[in-house]
Amino acid sequence: MATQPDRLLIVDDDLELCDLLAERLRAEMFVTDAVHDGATGLARAREEKYSLVVLDLMLPGMGGLEVLRQLRASCAVPVLILTARGEDVDRILGLEIGADDYLPKPFNPRELIARIRAILRRSAARAPSSEVLTAGDLSLNRAAREAVAGGTPLGLTQTEFAVLELLVQKTGTVVGRDELTEIVLGRQSGPFDRVIDVHVSNIRRKLLLQSASSQIKAVRGSGYLFVPKTEAK
Repeated sequence: MATQPDRLLIVDDDLELCDLLAERLRAEMFVTDAVHDGATGLARAREEKYSLVVLDLMLPGMGGLEVLRQLRASCAVPVLILTARGEDVDRILGLEIGADDYLPKPFNPRELIARIRAILRRSAARAPSSEVLTAGDLSLNRAAREAVAGGTPLGLTQTEFAVLELLVQKTGTVVGRDELTEIVLGRQSGPFDRVIDVHVSNIRRKLLLQSASSQIKAVRGSGYLFVPKTEAK
């Protein structure tokens, strides 16, 4: 049976850019819809089934960050945010709210397609239904992509789960930022790239909220180390 093409939602008020992206993405065998304001984008993302949402942060009416905030309260669809160059604060806020990755404008459509494919590969990754990773008070259901600490779901995004999964797989070993970026995000890390750092920060905050004893420790100049409950100090 032929697989269905991935369906993408583009939320951007730049009509010319939307037309260009739709044309390029259709050439890559994606099905695309485009809307041009935040409220409509939020409604469409909630009501219909999309593989990924491309979300501009500068939108009329409801801004992109508020769209993302409300979407994350009820939906786990992967989100790639678009930001203007220099909008570092909004970029970090978007990642903290739950975006999977970002791309600054202006951008090369090839780079956008590469980012989309990397996120979709990560979202499609599934382990056998019986495969569960357990470390300390943490349990990772790799089929459902759900992390539980002390019996309580952490509510991780797809990208956060992938980061934690890799760190747990390499328990006791420091995993560098470059390695995390290449394996989880499917691209090379840039000189000022903080995407992985923000995702790790989000995971640590969620572990803390659940009073989990297992920790992710930052190793200065090297990367991150997962320390399970029995070893955490």
